[in-house]
Amino acid sequence: MKKISLQWRLTIITTLLIAIICGCLTIFIYKNGVYYIDSLQNTVDAKSENNNENNSRNNSDEIYIRIPDEDWNNFAKNFSIQVYNNKADYKKNSLIFSTLLSLLGGVLTFFISGRALKPLCDFSKKIEEVQAQNLSDSRIEESKIPELNQLSTSYNKMLERLSEAFEMQRQFTANAAHELRTPLAVMQLQIDLYNSTQHPDNDSSAQQTIKMITEQTERLSKMVRTLLDMSELQTIARDEEIEIDALIEEVLADLEPLAQEKDIRLTGKCDKVILIGSDILIYRLVYNLVENAIKYNISGGTVTVTATQRDKHIYLAVEDTGNGIPEELKERIFEPFFRLDKSRSRALGGVGLGLALVHEIVRVHDGSIFVKDNANSGTTFEVIFS
Repeated sequence: MKKISLQWRLTIITTLLIAIICGCLTIFIYKNGVYYIDSLQNTVDAKSENNNENNSRNNSDEIYIRIPDEDWNNFAKNFSIQVYNNKADYKKNSLIFSTLLSLLGGVLTFFISGRALKPLCDFSKKIEEVQAQNLSDSRIEESKIPELNQLSTSYNKMLERLSEAFEMQRQFTANAAHELRTPLAVMQLQIDLYNSTQHPDNDSSAQQTIKMITEQTERLSKMVRTLLDMSELQTIARDEEIEIDALIEEVLADLEPLAQEKDIRLTGKCDKVILIGSDILIYRLVYNLVENAIKYNISGGTVTVTATQRDKHIYLAVEDTGNGIPEELKERIFEPFFRLDKSRSRALGGVGLGLALVHEIVRVHDGSIFVKDNANSGTTFEVIFS
């Protein structure tokens, strides 16, 4: 019974209890009825010569049947048959009545328990709606039921602790990113200034070191910018009307130089679709997915972006012709700093936060993202907005 709801558990238990009680009551009444019917039959089966003795008791409370001797055998036979039929009918009707009463009790219990458990169902639905960005709006009002009131109080206190923890985490990420951005900017400025002048005395080792420092500084700067974007996701307004086809066209135009460098062909197949959300965040979502599809594609491959609307849902897909993603790693690719191929990701300039940011953008827009294998080769990232 682990997968049965509490309402059904109460209904089944109560129905069984009613059935047992009705069964016991039926057996008790049936046994008593049979006893008295048998007694009546025994009285009728008495020999006719006892009639005189019975006549002497006319003044008592007992009732005796007077049957002529010539009709006695026929009457006794018919009466015995009638008694047997009455016993069978009584048994059948008792069982039918008990069964109907049990079913009626079960139906009533189901609806009564459903009404009694409605606050608990509302409580469960409220919990399902909880997201990191709406903790303050997910508080549950105090209930008139003592048990649920205590549960609501504990739940609200838990939300407060979670809200404080998430806020501290966001604040720490933002503060750390801000603190890192300043020294990185200074380092980047000094490196650019150094690279803008000639240094004939530098040997190959020094040049290699300067090149490595430049690359790592750029990588750290990109990571800091991404962390800042992730920390500000909750504060960005998401009430703009976005023309998805125009936005995708803009992304493809911005990434065309990178695609030409990698010998990748970009294709857009988009319907006229309007999405309510943040234009900046949706642009970043599409940009990151298309950029990844270009970087991890094969030379001469293609990247296809589609956008359609079906049944009030908006479907956005980015399909590439790369080497694909192992099945066991499809869920982990959205983890921060996770890379399929660390050496290749660093060579391509990745910081391991692109897909994590995509996942967060999808989440704050109440969407879902899926990773699918293509029929021939490559991977498709499909985003569904409700």
